[in-house]
Amino acid sequence: MTDDAASCPECGRPMESGGFVLVKREHDGQRTCRILWRCTGLHVWWRWADRPEEPLEACPVPDQFR
Repeated sequence: MTDDAASCPECGRPMESGGFVLVKREHDGQRTCRILWRCTGLHVWWRWADRPEEPLEACPVPDQFR
């Protein structure tokens, strides 16, 4: 796992990993993990664990991971 998500894209505060979430990817039907990232400003982001080069995406259900 890389640590290139050191600051929140929205507020610039430091971020920390919040663990993994197993989900089904829509475009290829594979079950794989997303890595959660959150900041002290309560923003929650995630990215595919097997695609660390892709940018962070805003988590669509942040209340479930706060």
